[in-house]
Amino acid sequence: MRALVTGGAGFIGSNLVDALVERGDEVTVVDNLSTGRRENLDGALARGARLVEADIREGDALRTVFADARPEVVFHLAAQIDVRKSVADPAFDSGINVGGTINVLAAAHAAGVPRVVNTSSGGAIYGEGQGIPAPESHPVAPEAPYGLSKFCAEQYCEIYERMHGLATASLRYGNVYGPRQDPLGEAGVIAIFCGKLLDGGRPTVFGDGLQTRDYVYVGDVVSANLAAAASEATGPFNIGTGVESTVLDIVTALATNADGAFDPDFQPERLGEVRHIALDTTRAQQELAWQARVGLDDGMRITLESLR
Repeated sequence: MRALVTGGAGFIGSNLVDALVERGDEVTVVDNLSTGRRENLDGALARGARLVEADIREGDALRTVFADARPEVVFHLAAQIDVRKSVADPAFDSGINVGGTINVLAAAHAAGVPRVVNTSSGGAIYGEGQGIPAPESHPVAPEAPYGLSKFCAEQYCEIYERMHGLATASLRYGNVYGPRQDPLGEAGVIAIFCGKLLDGGRPTVFGDGLQTRDYVYVGDVVSANLAAAASEATGPFNIGTGVESTVLDIVTALATNADGAFDPDFQPERLGEVRHIALDTTRAQQELAWQARVGLDDGMRITLESLR
């Protein structure tokens, strides 16, 4: 199969690219390398994947890439993912997450692509969990512009389906973690804490640390993308574990690997953050035949080892 992956040099995208190459797909990666890393693709490029440096905000360039690659499926992972950045500069966030998604959909339609698997966000779209685990029918009430931009992107996927017959599925991830996540980045508390542990530092905890998230391992997210690509089902799908874990749970679990103390450094709570969320994945189980397989303890162990 010919596959195109936007944001394919990033954390999740490069793991997906590896899986596609492994099964023999012809893979084109589109990434502007602003946050993605070429070295994440070293193995895939050596096995025939192709990297095109392009920005999803450049519609004309994107249409040229799509026309050349002639993909049978597009996995759209390129995005602005920093919640803090979205609060400080919502126009910048929207330009990438909404405008960029429109460009991807337009290029896919022009190239005759039959299916697009879009990357979205569970907790950021739902906001504060009114019922946990939250189903796809949970009210949309984002706490930050990031969640709003991802929901708008979903809506553009659906209108392209209604207007042009472009089949789309939007995967609403929980908090994804695993190998290749940046331990120095703004997103990904597990990778950040692993980095602190290995450097002999202290984990920074914003607020009281009792806020909960649904942590899902990157390998499970990759398998969800492959399942969505193989399915004819459309619309939003929660991709998580359905289990709430607190930030302090993560600290406690990692502390068992520390040579010395691994005590939290508590800082004030941050604007725009959801307090409690976990995702109901019943629809993904029933319609995509998918469910998470990797437990949090095993996933954190793998993540820590990948950073050593």
